Amino acid sequence: MSNQLPPHVMVLFGATGDLAARKLFPGLYRLAVDGRMPTSYAVIGSGRHSPGTDEEFREQVRRGLEKSVDDLDDAVADDLCSRVSFRTADSDDGADLASAVHEAEQRIADEAGVEVAETRRLLYLSIPPKAMQKMIGMLGHEGLVERARVVVEKPFGTDLASSRELDDAIKEVADEDQVFRIDHFIGKEAVQNILALRFANGLFEPAWNRGSIESVQIDVPEALGLEGRGSFYESTGALRDMVSTHLSQLLGFVALEDPGSFTERDLRDSKSAVFEAMRPLDPERCVFGQFVGYRDEKDVDPDSQVETLVALEVWVDNDRWRDVPFYLRTGKAMAEGRRTITIRFRDPESGIFGPAPHESRNELVLELTDHPQVRVDLLGKKPGPDMELLEASMCLDYARAVPDGDPLEAYERLLLDVMRGDRSLFTRADEVDRIWQVCQPLLDQPPAAQPYEQGSWGPQAALDLPKGGWSLGD
Repeated sequence: MSNQLPPHVMVLFGATGDLAARKLFPGLYRLAVDGRMPTSYAVIGSGRHSPGTDEEFREQVRRGLEKSVDDLDDAVADDLCSRVSFRTADSDDGADLASAVHEAEQRIADEAGVEVAETRRLLYLSIPPKAMQKMIGMLGHEGLVERARVVVEKPFGTDLASSRELDDAIKEVADEDQVFRIDHFIGKEAVQNILALRFANGLFEPAWNRGSIESVQIDVPEALGLEGRGSFYESTGALRDMVSTHLSQLLGFVALEDPGSFTERDLRDSKSAVFEAMRPLDPERCVFGQFVGYRDEKDVDPDSQVETLVALEVWVDNDRWRDVPFYLRTGKAMAEGRRTITIRFRDPESGIFGPAPHESRNELVLELTDHPQVRVDLLGKKPGPDMELLEASMCLDYARAVPDGDPLEAYERLLLDVMRGDRSLFTRADEVDRIWQVCQPLLDQPPAAQPYEQGSWGPQAALDLPKGGWSLGD
């Protein structure tokens, strides 16, 4: 499979950061283990500050692999690290980096026996939003965007205005088909399985509408706190970090119309139409929270009002979803870490069994873990001589159903898609713009952040937001 990909020079901006250590280099390693990397490639890490010599940087990468990867294959890890180097660069000066890219291209072209023009560049920008625009300008100035695919990490700007400025800056140096706005949630097998579950099964699709569904919950609580990212969170907050990106994309996958085909254009057109139909968010139907102790974290303002939790109500005003509320929730330092979508169905009109038990729920629950599960919570007959109902569940565990399955980790999958040039699971410019339009009312009039205890499910106002309560932590 590897020889199907052209030779690549990959430039990872932010290569000494946490994302590179935990996800990007392990993703490249796993692709190499599976034989999915190009036969000829080089990886150039970049940033404002050098980690030392190339050998010292390789040792740093190797330590990260040993920490992140179980049963590390030494031969594969050694080969990957041998292809790694580092060059400093910033938005004002990228000359040394550009020179290193040209040298690496010539080397891998000779190795592969092809012309330099047949090589490709992968430019991965894992840098803060405030630095993104100028860095993209540098890439254009140094001519590095030629033959390149440019990967931009979220958040894509910090509001509608900055998002549009960033998009304008990108379009000055690159065509839209070169740009890969990455949201790793979309790369998860479990998220893609939403489409398979719905469109490949006649059991679900006929009921996937306002006539059968009462509400939808997209719930991504996190048990972890800031983990040393106080500075990042102070500039971002939960709304920008999670709602305008991950949770909105999950909503798009749940709510889209049948795209007709699993092609880049059809899938993204269908998802974009959902965002166009979304009603701007109402600050009166949104709760911000801040966990107790947040202001004591390193790099956090002692008087900070930044939200670490968001719970809100969303409406999609189209024929399929009109009057069906979508409830989104995410937060730091909560009772449990989960990624759960709950489709709550309406009670049947039949009164044959009398009133349903008060606590009963007709729900389809999608657990978006690395080993996804689908559970249906329903009512059945209690064994015995009388017609009594009891709650029961049916569960599909994909790890058990497909024991020989080999799912790709999200970044592994998305890095491979970039090299293939497949943008199906990446975010398009018009999607980003519309989501910021939808979120802008909360940025203009943010609710006051209400305190909540670490290890809880958030402030009471957030718990009370959905009619019937949350499926998690209720």
